[in-house]
Amino acid sequence: MNGQGGGAGGLVADAMAADFVLPYELEAHEPPEARGLARDGVRLLVSDRSTGEVGHHAFAELPGLLGPGDLLVVNNSGTLPAAVRLDRLAVHFSTEREDGTWLVELRRRRVPGSPESAETAAEPYGGGVDGEWLPLPGGATLRLLGRETPRLWRASLDREVTGYLRRYGVPIRYSYVDRDWPLADYQTVFGVRPGSAEMPSAGRPFTTGLVTSLVSRGVGIAPITLHTGVASPEKDEPPYPERFEVPEATARQVELARETGGRVIAVGTTVVRALETAALATGRVRAADGWTSHIVTPEAGVRAVDGLLTGLHEPRSSHLLMLSAIAGRDLLSRSYAKALEEGYLWHEFGDVHLITG
Repeated sequence: MNGQGGGAGGLVADAMAADFVLPYELEAHEPPEARGLARDGVRLLVSDRSTGEVGHHAFAELPGLLGPGDLLVVNNSGTLPAAVRLDRLAVHFSTEREDGTWLVELRRRRVPGSPESAETAAEPYGGGVDGEWLPLPGGATLRLLGRETPRLWRASLDREVTGYLRRYGVPIRYSYVDRDWPLADYQTVFGVRPGSAEMPSAGRPFTTGLVTSLVSRGVGIAPITLHTGVASPEKDEPPYPERFEVPEATARQVELARETGGRVIAVGTTVVRALETAALATGRVRAADGWTSHIVTPEAGVRAVDGLLTGLHEPRSSHLLMLSAIAGRDLLSRSYAKALEEGYLWHEFGDVHLITG
C-alpha cells in the first residue's frame, strides 16, 4: 500500500473484473489475539490457478497445502515505531534515503472530543513549506527539505532516527484500528532487521510452531529484506522506491527449488517486488541489493515466483495489479467475491490469501 501520486486507479480497475466496496465490519479492528484467536488462527483463502477453484482453510493448515521442495520466501524486515505524535500532527517516518535523510508523511490527528480516537492519524496534512522546522518530543527538531511526492517530504532529523523512534515513536495505525497496540503486535516471527515503517503483514500469522511444521514437511524458508514505507489509505498510488536485499543464499535456494520441481511462493507483496527486481530476463534470480522502483503489472507479469501469500487488499489498491499478474483477472475477481461473501477480514490484522497452482 505504499505509493506516490499517480493514476494507478485506472490500471487497478483494468486489472479487476469489478470494483468492490469494503464494509466496515470486514475491516480487522484489532489483532486476532484480541479476538480470542492464536496468531495462526486466522482464515486462509486459497486460489488455485491450475483448477480455477477457490477454497477456504484455517491458516494453521498451510503445511498441508504445501509440499516437499516448495520454498517460502519471507521478508525479515522488522517494524519500527515510526509514528511520532505532536499536538495536532503526527509525523510518519517512512524510508531512509542513501544520504541519511528520510521520507516522512505529515498527517493531521483527530481533535480531542471527536467521535474517533484523538490518537489516530486522521488524514494527510497538506501544509508545510521547504525549510520549515518542526519541534518534536524530547527536544528533537525535524527540518522539511522539500517534497519528494505530493504526499511525502524529504526531511532531516537532528539526531539518529532509529534510536529516537525507539524512545519516542509508536506504531503507525489508521482509523480502522480502534486503539493503540504494542509494537510486538506489529512484528512478525521473521522480523530481525528493523527498518519498515509498517509491518510486512503477510508474515504475521506465522508462529514458531508453524514454521517448525513447515520445515519438518520439507518446505524451505528463505529470507529477503525489503523495508516498507508508509501506506496511503486515501489514494490508489503506485509504490515508490524502497530499500531491499536478496542475499546470495536465498537466490541459490530459489534456483534449487525450481530445478527440483518445487514452487517459489512469496510471503507478501514486498517479497514479490524484491525477487522480481533481482530476476534476470530469463527468470533466474541473482543476489541483489539497493533501491527498487519495480512495479509488477499484468502486462509485465512475473518471472521469479510461482505463488503468493498475502493479505486482502483494499478496493483499487495498486497491490491488486500484482495479484492480477499472478492469479489472473478472473480468478482474482472470483476470489475477492468469495472473501466478501464469506466474511473474511481485511488489513494487517485480518485474514490471508494464498494464490498458487
